[in-house]
Amino acid sequence: MWDVIVVGARCAGAATAMLLARRGQKVLLVDRAKFPSDTMSTLYIHQPGVALLHRWNVLAPLIASRCPRIVTATHQVQDVLLRGPIAAAGEVDATYAPRRHILDQILIDAAVEAGAEFVSGCSLSDMVFEGGRAVGARLRTKSIVPVTERAKLIVGADGMSSRVAEAVGARTVVEDPRMTCIYYTAWTGIPCEFTIREHPGSWIATVPTHDGVTLVLTYFQQDRFSEIRTEPLKVHLGALRVFAPDLFDSVSRGDQVEKLVGTGNQWNFFRQAHGPGWVLVGDAGHNRDSITARGITNAFIQAALLDEELGDELADEPRVDAALSRFADRRDTALMEGYRNTLESAKLRVEAPRLKMLRAICEMPEQTERYFALSAGIISMEDFMTPELIESLYA
Repeated sequence: MWDVIVVGARCAGAATAMLLARRGQKVLLVDRAKFPSDTMSTLYIHQPGVALLHRWNVLAPLIASRCPRIVTATHQVQDVLLRGPIAAAGEVDATYAPRRHILDQILIDAAVEAGAEFVSGCSLSDMVFEGGRAVGARLRTKSIVPVTERAKLIVGADGMSSRVAEAVGARTVVEDPRMTCIYYTAWTGIPCEFTIREHPGSWIATVPTHDGVTLVLTYFQQDRFSEIRTEPLKVHLGALRVFAPDLFDSVSRGDQVEKLVGTGNQWNFFRQAHGPGWVLVGDAGHNRDSITARGITNAFIQAALLDEELGDELADEPRVDAALSRFADRRDTALMEGYRNTLESAKLRVEAPRLKMLRAICEMPEQTERYFALSAGIISMEDFMTPELIESLYA
């Protein structure tokens, strides 16, 4: 009998298992993948996510892995160029974009060190219910028939196509159409800088990661996906040539170290967060277009919120259910503004009012860092729109 079974051992699941195990809970963490392994990801962790890694004492091993510190950002919107330091979040004054086979393994190791048991190559076959309440999971590995493990709580952290969500019938409570498709490659021999370049119909980003590698990401409108997927590398490089010619020249001289990967499955939704005996965290409960790279940070935020609400006690079912309800409310409150901002970015449009605001920010250098803080989710739009900025927009 486990206190908690966590299905999915990447950012959301491993962090959740680590935090609950540190409270003395008996935690089983499982994932169908073998680790260490990579997964499709923009890699970037915003400052609030880095701050949580620091709080959890797992930032040090990430730094020790020689993941580069990102201390400046460049954001170009048509002809407007913003460049400045990464906005600070508490003691954190840098961001990181680690390879997932490194980051996920660090979190799994921390969970195991805290007392969680981890089983890789283990997938969820089905859930076990008694009286309408989830009380266990049937788990399958390649070598054995499904084994039933019982628990007081089942945590689904198994991604946007969550098997746990399907098994419990979690309904979608907020849903918006898919808006972009993404393709990216990895290169060496090009500038290791964090940059974003926006033009109507195009979004291009560069993200530095381990070993002198830089991801080059291109976003296109979703309705172009069927066209792009026939010759994705040609379209990917073509976007660089047109909208980022300096980057295209660097890529032409660099070395491509990984094949091009891409997807049109940029789903936007909030699912029902919990039910009797179960809860969803990470992309299993909430997914948004990857264009704002909030996935890892949001996964950490949800793990922290769930840990805070559950506390040390899992024995009393009504108290657990009340804690899960509070978690759901806090999840939606914490993530909804970022979700709406992401949908705006994913339109791949440059609206005149926003361009006017960015031009005003360029004339007030002290506002650039605040704009980057807004983009990172450190401050809200309400906090960002100071009287001084508003006055400059309507002068």
